[in-house]
Amino acid sequence: MMFMVRLFFTFTLLWFGLAASAQHDPVLMRINGKEILRSEFERAYHNDNPSANADRKALNNYVDLFVNSKLKVAAAEAAGIDTTRAFREELDDYRRQLLKSYLTDEEAAERAARQSYDKMKSGQRTGQVRVQHIFKYLPQNVTSHALREAESRMDSIYAALRQDGTGTRFDACVKLFSDEKEPFWVSRLQTPVEFEDVAFGLKAGEISRPFFTPQGIHIVKVLEQKELPPFEEVKSDIIRRQTHRYEMDKGTQALVGKLKEEYHYTPDKAGIDELVSKGSTTRTLFTLGDKAYTGKDFARFAAAHPEGVRRQLDGFITKSVLDYENTRLEQKYPEFRQLVQEHRDALLLAEITKREMGERSASDEAGLKAYFEAHRSDYHWEKPRYRGIVLHCVTKRVAKQVRKFLKQLPEDEWMDAIRLTFNAGSEPKVQAEQGLFAPGDNAYVDDLVFKGKDAAPVLSFPFTAVLGEKQKGPNEYQEVRRQLAADYQNHLEKSWMAKLRAAGKVEIDQEVLKTVNNQ
Repeated sequence: MMFMVRLFFTFTLLWFGLAASAQHDPVLMRINGKEILRSEFERAYHNDNPSANADRKALNNYVDLFVNSKLKVAAAEAAGIDTTRAFREELDDYRRQLLKSYLTDEEAAERAARQSYDKMKSGQRTGQVRVQHIFKYLPQNVTSHALREAESRMDSIYAALRQDGTGTRFDACVKLFSDEKEPFWVSRLQTPVEFEDVAFGLKAGEISRPFFTPQGIHIVKVLEQKELPPFEEVKSDIIRRQTHRYEMDKGTQALVGKLKEEYHYTPDKAGIDELVSKGSTTRTLFTLGDKAYTGKDFARFAAAHPEGVRRQLDGFITKSVLDYENTRLEQKYPEFRQLVQEHRDALLLAEITKREMGERSASDEAGLKAYFEAHRSDYHWEKPRYRGIVLHCVTKRVAKQVRKFLKQLPEDEWMDAIRLTFNAGSEPKVQAEQGLFAPGDNAYVDDLVFKGKDAAPVLSFPFTAVLGEKQKGPNEYQEVRRQLAADYQNHLEKSWMAKLRAAGKVEIDQEVLKTVNNQ
């Protein structure tokens, strides 16, 4: 009996918890059966209208825009756009960029960077030094004979440099003997520690004794020194260098430690001991959350990371912890889930809109022409324009002949007819300008057609005539293509939305809508 009472009490608490959650963030609308919570609508509204007042009129207007976008996204899903390889790759790229900030402890990373910065500031290695060096590269498998020979040559060069009072000999030695000839800046954690120790230990103008690094043998000269910049300017650079040197930045190390505790990371000593001693195992190595990781899982990782077993195991554990966290980011962080969802919807919206409207409005010649013919009056000009040709002729007689001749031909043949008939000889008789002229476009059209100011005659072609007619609007849709394409695109969108609205099912809870932005 007591068990039944406890069970009833548990279900009662659960029901009240769910009811409270639903009241806190109720369903605002259903679009084709898919529930949209009030919080999602509010977030979208504030993202699109960051400075807008949340008055009823603005919200009601936005409801239509929001529903339209959701119906378009549903259409993109129905078209299978979300299953294409290109879409999946682009969304995965965005998610990878986004999760970087979730897979590190930013406070720990900044704290480690600050400690490194303070150490640089308090020690000798502050700022940067600009150096030039006489450098001989030595491979890892260098013979002892070659090593002694390189060291002997560098000692001889150094002895000669010490006798040089002007410093010009160093530049000459760089040109003659160095495998690297250009000066460069050195910052802390950027070069091998042996090089860093020497570079930061010299004053400007000083030259070092020969010394070895993993790359080879050097003689360094410090050219100039620069003070350490403020922390905020170099913070990200320090974190990046720490990552390079230690393979994982301090923030990620700190996060991995926290996640191990959160997901109850439990190593299996028997499995790990067998792996370390034999190099392989089929045993469980550790458990994380509800998942066991075995030697078989480790083998796949190790094949791609050729290192010692201990380092491979450390890397495998770290990667497993971060991968485990990665699969739970959407559940743990609503903000992360919302950002990914918003980007997904934006990609779908852009692609379906391009398919339905953008591509058609630019390439549907028959549709553009039909829309133009049906709405020709929309494209009438405020002031008439003149379609025709301006003729500058050598004599008045030639002007009459040209006009009479062109009247017999289609407009698109006028310029060729003038070139072949009147300008075929060595001395052209006509200069011509053909086109669609608005008032102000051509001084001669303004003078002879629109009755504007007198235009000065063209030198050597003093007799001017025009042939054409005034028009209230364009003859062909190509003449207003840019504006027409925009209008046609709007027309396509309205038609498309009408179809989506007719086929879709939209339910809006008006009572919940009244509570938007009231919290």
